Amino acid sequence: MMHDAKLHRFDLILTKEVSRFSRNILDTISYTRDLKALGIGIFFLNDGIHSLEPDAELRLSIMGSIAQEESRKTSARVKWGQTRRMEQGVVFGRSLLGYTVKNGEMTIHPEGANIVRLIYQKYVQERKGTTVIARELSEAGYKTLTGSTHWRNTVILKILRNEKYCGDLKQKKTITPDYLTHQKKYNHGEEDFVFLKDHHEPIIDRRLWEEAQREIARRDLDRNHHTGHGHRYPLSGKINCGACGRSFVSRSRKQRDGSRYRVWRCSTSISEGHQRFDQTGNIIGCNVGYQLRNEVAVSMILQSVHRLKFDQNLLLCDLTRIIRKAIQHTSDQNQSNYDQMQKKLKQLEEKKMSALDAYLEKIISQEEWMQITKEYEQRIAELNQTIAQATPSKKSPSETEICTKISEMILTKTLGDDFYGALLHQITVYPDRRAEVSLRYLPVKWIYQLTF
Repeated sequence: MMHDAKLHRFDLILTKEVSRFSRNILDTISYTRDLKALGIGIFFLNDGIHSLEPDAELRLSIMGSIAQEESRKTSARVKWGQTRRMEQGVVFGRSLLGYTVKNGEMTIHPEGANIVRLIYQKYVQERKGTTVIARELSEAGYKTLTGSTHWRNTVILKILRNEKYCGDLKQKKTITPDYLTHQKKYNHGEEDFVFLKDHHEPIIDRRLWEEAQREIARRDLDRNHHTGHGHRYPLSGKINCGACGRSFVSRSRKQRDGSRYRVWRCSTSISEGHQRFDQTGNIIGCNVGYQLRNEVAVSMILQSVHRLKFDQNLLLCDLTRIIRKAIQHTSDQNQSNYDQMQKKLKQLEEKKMSALDAYLEKIISQEEWMQITKEYEQRIAELNQTIAQATPSKKSPSETEICTKISEMILTKTLGDDFYGALLHQITVYPDRRAEVSLRYLPVKWIYQLTF
């Protein structure tokens, strides 16, 4: 419209009323002024306002404000109605792998459901990573929800974390906070989720789903669930193959006496007697031909650390400063969580009052108001109890206490695999049984010859 106006393709705009032109008062005034500067008027039929008249802007401001407020109320009513329908079990959203969503109901799609079960089996029972599962599904020709045979590890992780597969329904994961822009965003606690347990027929047994969540937590020590990379062990993702460049994966081996030990092997390595060949006769997979025992890897890191020449007092000061900063960060995070809970408590109180307003305006019945009020009061009581238990502690260890503890750990050499795993940047294992070790933030590398 504005493009045609600048080309002077029309002289007058006829519209029924202000609310049909725009429900945003700022847009109404802005576009009216722009059109007026071009000599084009707007005539609002029901309101009897002509934008070229002297008092038009004042009258438009009043009518536009009324239209904007009506839009706000309409948006509030729609969101209220959607929330009530969600609480009744109506599904808002699209179909997903294994489920078809139609008319607010979820039904199982058999072909997709079989793929979902296969993914959980590979991840939980076979202990395979998301990247390996994605590669195997792609090679087997399984199709994604969109019909593609290309699987990504992030898609696998989303399937593993989706509560719908065990029969639960969690809605309002995305929200529209601004009724004027209508832009959606992820709900990070700004609004309450609607959660219904045992809402529909599950594809995955609840115990299996819960085990998958525990497995995800174990593999991701940094709690970085968005990446999909596994970090179940301190050295995960830090041992690379010098032949093909892929990461080593952890495997458990059994000794003759029945005890078990852990080794690292290339994720694409070839086992003797299990070679695969492509059409040209070349072997598919890596032939680095060496498995690295976990204790050998840790020993190489330990030797590399001991070869470093450093000032022990300076090291203690630096470590103390870093740990002190980390403790302060944790304290700040706890305070932030506490403030968030206080904010949520205030929001629940406001929603409780909004329910009363909705009842007084006859938007909901007395029975609905009493039920909603009871739910909010219960949630407020539970949140108050959580807040009482999570009150931030004002006391934190002093620098002297931290320094003493670090000194004891270094002098007595009580540091575990987690510590040395954090120091490690990368170990590269080559076919000639050389191992190259590099530590974080250090430009030097250490070369070891693996003889066993």
